[in-house]
Amino acid sequence: MSATDPDSLGARVFVALQYLLPQHLLSQLVHWVTRSRVGWVKNALIDNFVVNFHPDMSDAVQGQPLQFASFNEFFTRALRPDTRPPDPDPNTLVSPVDGTISQIGTLDGSWLVQAKGLAYTLESLLAGDPSWPALFRGGAFATLYLAPYNYHRIHMPRSGTLRAAWYVPGALFSVNAATAASVPGLFARNERIVCIFEDGALQFAVVLVGALFVGSMSTVWHGDVTPRSPRSGVQLPLDTALSPLTLARGAELGRFNMGSTVILLLPPGRGAWLPALAPGGTLRVGEALAHLT
Repeated sequence: MSATDPDSLGARVFVALQYLLPQHLLSQLVHWVTRSRVGWVKNALIDNFVVNFHPDMSDAVQGQPLQFASFNEFFTRALRPDTRPPDPDPNTLVSPVDGTISQIGTLDGSWLVQAKGLAYTLESLLAGDPSWPALFRGGAFATLYLAPYNYHRIHMPRSGTLRAAWYVPGALFSVNAATAASVPGLFARNERIVCIFEDGALQFAVVLVGALFVGSMSTVWHGDVTPRSPRSGVQLPLDTALSPLTLARGAELGRFNMGSTVILLLPPGRGAWLPALAPGGTLRVGEALAHLT
């Protein structure tokens, strides 16, 4: 039995420890260490990561890991522009990340599936203006998990204009399969950033979910949103100082500084997931996810 199997002893111990750990303090420590520019520190971190996770550097702009100035710059490395072309069909919603499908399907009213036997509500996930959950009730959702070895920039699944964004405080549990199968309401418990976009008559949501050791989450409009103090819910400004509010399909919208999860939401009747997609399947930025209607 592997440690990632939720029924294994290792997985149960890992989940139990997370309730006891000072999650935010540890994540702030990771935030500080991974930005160190002390040569031996950042080289040791990068070397250890490469040995254990074997990231694919072949499509990175900078293919030599130790040439990065810090571990975080290595971790959030840019890819060559030609490596993730969006699906050519303009009527498709495309993957915003490189990652694994954790869950994908249709909401049962307000309920999203987290894992076998576990579900949570739109209201708890979005935790903001009650008009937004009403928009997505009965719609479609996809939960996409980014492993440590994945590319960690987040891109637009569809051209759109940012209409609302807010930060929701919360815990910082791991979001791997073992934890998702064991911690009730995981994605509605962890801190997160909610972004609502509009493309003509279509509205869609991209939710960035934080996790244990995720030193920070950032967007192109707001810079680093986490860590923040005090950890209280806040509306994020619709400000064009750092980036235009309207972004093209495939444009970068944010980053995870360490791994985590993105949840996509569509209103009812606006899209159908491709039939071949299922939990456990892998995706790359730009690959088709859904046909829009």
